[in-house]
Amino acid sequence: MRKKAARVKMQTLKAGIYVKGFTLMELIVVIFIVSLMLMVSFPYFTISEGGKLKSEAALLASVLRYLNDSAVSAKETYGVKIDLRQKTVSYKGPDGEKVERIDDLSSVSLQSRGTVSDGEVIVFFTPTGASESFTIHLRGEDSTIAVSSNSLSGRIGIQPQEG
Repeated sequence: MRKKAARVKMQTLKAGIYVKGFTLMELIVVIFIVSLMLMVSFPYFTISEGGKLKSEAALLASVLRYLNDSAVSAKETYGVKIDLRQKTVSYKGPDGEKVERIDDLSSVSLQSRGTVSDGEVIVFFTPTGASESFTIHLRGEDSTIAVSSNSLSGRIGIQPQEG
């Protein structure tokens, strides 16, 4: 009886060794080769100019909303510096100082100063919202997008522009 049980156990082990399928090493090699091919071909599937412009506008609107909401909720004043020469937006919020590069940054229209297309502009967000209404213009090769902040309503909006 014991020999029969041992024989059955051996057959199970023998059946367990011969399994149809892939080994872990084979799967790792295939995944590595596919990822290598994607890495090489990915630059050819870059975002179109319009997509890049929209993503930069969304990033900029997100930063402005964050500063506005943080200033109102924390009852503190936060500033955002828009450097049109270096194409950067730097700000200091509750999480510290950060700098974002916006390649398509073109100009800023302010209520108090009009349109500024060179130099730096600093806008403050106070506990009551933005200190003044302003619009940041982003210009790509084919299109223009404006990110605007309304000081009365506190809303930040993105509008495609003509030309």
